[in-house]
Amino acid sequence: MSELPRYEYVKLADAIAAEIASGKLPQGAALPGERAMTELHRVSIGTVRRAIVELRKRGLVATLPAKGTYVIGMPEPASDAPEEGEPDA
Repeated sequence: MSELPRYEYVKLADAIAAEIASGKLPQGAALPGERAMTELHRVSIGTVRRAIVELRKRGLVATLPAKGTYVIGMPEPASDAPEEGEPDA
């Protein structure tokens, strides 16, 4: 079965989350401005805005009005191993 296509804003959010996880964007770092991100990632401003909303939902960034968007957390590590107390599949 083929995988469903991902929305561009999700791809962008995933790319930024990967930069946060790698340390390229450490906690406290400011993300580039929306206009800069449109040029950097070659996407629309609407895509950038939706990606930032997605990152906020994930708890990775916070936006301060008139100040910018800053990294506040690290992505949860993806784990294929069952949690403690869960049966193996």
